[in-house]
Amino acid sequence: MKWTRICNWIAGFCWLTLAVPSAGAAIDGIPGPTFNLTAAADTISMPDGGSVPVWGYGPEGSRSQYPGPTLIVNQGDTVTVALSSEIAVNGTPVPTSMLFPGQTGVTASGGSEGLLTRESTGPDDPVTYSFVARRPGTYMYHSGTRPDLQVEMGLLGALIVRPSQGAGLAYNHADSRFDHEYLFLLTEMDPALHEQVAAGNLDGVDTSAYYPMYWFINGRAAPDTMAPAGASWLPTQPYNAMIRTRPGDTMLMRIVGAGRDLHPFHHHGNNTRVIARDGRLLQSAPGAGADLAYSEFTIKTVPGATYDALFHWTGRKMGWDIYGDAPHECNDGDGDDFDDSTWEYCPDHGEPFPVQLPEAQELAFGGQYSGSPFLGTEGSLPPGEGGLNEYGGFFFMWHSHVEKEMTNFDVFPGGMMTMMVVEPPGTPIP
Repeated sequence: MKWTRICNWIAGFCWLTLAVPSAGAAIDGIPGPTFNLTAAADTISMPDGGSVPVWGYGPEGSRSQYPGPTLIVNQGDTVTVALSSEIAVNGTPVPTSMLFPGQTGVTASGGSEGLLTRESTGPDDPVTYSFVARRPGTYMYHSGTRPDLQVEMGLLGALIVRPSQGAGLAYNHADSRFDHEYLFLLTEMDPALHEQVAAGNLDGVDTSAYYPMYWFINGRAAPDTMAPAGASWLPTQPYNAMIRTRPGDTMLMRIVGAGRDLHPFHHHGNNTRVIARDGRLLQSAPGAGADLAYSEFTIKTVPGATYDALFHWTGRKMGWDIYGDAPHECNDGDGDDFDDSTWEYCPDHGEPFPVQLPEAQELAFGGQYSGSPFLGTEGSLPPGEGGLNEYGGFFFMWHSHVEKEMTNFDVFPGGMMTMMVVEPPGTPIP
């Protein structure tokens, strides 16, 4: 793994980032339809060097994690989730539970009766939930026991139901076809509440005084969002958010508003086409496809809502040839203005780069600069510069459009931010 230290000398700090990880295009999670989970206390690590006490779900026999495991099932499965709680405050067991918004016919057995559903009150009092995954889509799950506190503490996760028509579709219609997919589970956190709970002041926690200072994609704040999935130094935060795609590929974005604040998630590079919300295809009638889909450049992620959106980067109308002066033809055999193999926008073929680049001695280089403004091309760089852009890709920042949410405890950069890289056709994306 290649690392570099990127320094902001004006702000006076450095942060670590790394080469594009090899994993990514398949969403990390655990397959069903049977799951055995434990709710337990643990801690998560923050990029500013701090740590925060959390509660989390985890696979039985493993540490809990933030967020909980992504549960992946197939449409029509009878899903069974067995939960036991190991959470205690001042030696007193804390009941906890699970709710599955968007699922119908959920039954619960065992455990003890709670306000919203049956709860596990300890390791010897497990509860089992069961339902049929009738509709494909992107969903979340979370605690149904004092959710104002327990969801904040970390008892939440994503549920993905794959359609009966098979791989490469988000729903049972061609309008939802994709080449690769990524999960963006968005949350925020008030560490002061967590410290009160860890100190044993459970009854005195006032969640109305909520004031978040950390913001997450898949349980990590930037720059840890770009570290490899399953990084050993983030044992309770296994999921990353480093995005890879290629010109012409269709990427499915599964977005989950799992916190209590609205997060406007902005994706540089192109608009997306939002095709579904809350596990329902945006269609005017059954079988119509996503005829009610809409184009968006910032997805306003509402608390508790999920969104499925298709992102498609082409470089259309850039005004210059993204491949530079390399000798090639732009062969548009199907009348869509794009080369059939490279996805070059043919009207821009041969157009020169619109500005003259400064001399190397006048530039400050980032680790992700390939030395060339052209896709798939590497240029000359000073010794020790670059090296983190193996395929000569274009990098775009994806982030919250609330400035404060791009910080870690008021220090920029951080928070709800990651990078998306467009790499040349033929680049292997697992």
